Amino acid sequence: MRDTKESRLLLVLLIAIAFALITVDIRGGEDSPVDGARQGAAAVFGPIEDGVSSAVDPVGNAVSAIRDSGERHDRLAALEQENAALKAKLGSDDRNRSRLAQLDKMLKIAGKGQYGIKGAEVIAIGAAQGFSWTITINAGANDGIKRDMTVLNGDGLVGRVTTLGPNTATVLLASDPDFTVGTRMEASDELGFASGQGDRPLRVELLNGKAEVKKGDRLVTFGSQADKPFVPGVPVGVVSRVDPSGGDLTRTLYVTPYVSFTKLDVVGVVVETPKQDPRDTVLPDKPQPKPTPTVTVTVTPSAEAPLGGQYEQEQ
Repeated sequence: MRDTKESRLLLVLLIAIAFALITVDIRGGEDSPVDGARQGAAAVFGPIEDGVSSAVDPVGNAVSAIRDSGERHDRLAALEQENAALKAKLGSDDRNRSRLAQLDKMLKIAGKGQYGIKGAEVIAIGAAQGFSWTITINAGANDGIKRDMTVLNGDGLVGRVTTLGPNTATVLLASDPDFTVGTRMEASDELGFASGQGDRPLRVELLNGKAEVKKGDRLVTFGSQADKPFVPGVPVGVVSRVDPSGGDLTRTLYVTPYVSFTKLDVVGVVVETPKQDPRDTVLPDKPQPKPTPTVTVTVTPSAEAPLGGQYEQEQ
């Protein structure tokens, strides 16, 4: 519209009409004469507003979701890291508890046998030095470890030190085929030599071919001259099989070792030998036999029992 005198008059007239309608509407209150026109406009434009709102809301929600997705992703990543840390902590706590239990058990054996030990951890296994059954521990010459020292853990004899480094040492396990240790039977004091057979029980040759031995008997180390490579009294294992005595000069036994050579972690190297032979005092307590339950059955004669049966029973 052009800016003319007529257009300006029309604008002033429309403004005057608008003010007049507003004044009438306010003064009319609930009975305003323009209320009908207002309701009609609401009826016409209300559905249009709802439609536009319904069409726009999903877009708004999507925009909000995209805007918040970064924060949610960061929170999820933080929670995942927190869970991983908790799982690692729980795993670490379990391992620490296990190692503390192993250490406590080993210290009890050392106390019973009066062995002075240097604790160490197994850091490698395998044939690094050409042996089939060896471990590497994190203690060496700088820790006072010497070649041909006895190595034990909380269960019994592990092996002997064969190779030394400044901070590490190699231990030949008792399960190795090249390993041999002098043994003594509990109570009977029968002497023999135990040899490793890999993952099979130790083979023991008793010097007395007529020795009385049975399954379940136990053995300890006999000890070596000057306590090298073996100190006396270290638990070796339990007899699991006895070959028949065939009149030979020796008798063959098979012994299940106390130590599980596939689950070694904390070990101790005997750096101070006992002043006296501990004999059998280091062996674990024998398991107590479980009592056999007995069942007593009491038979009560029934009222329908034949009298003849009673007479026969009384006679």
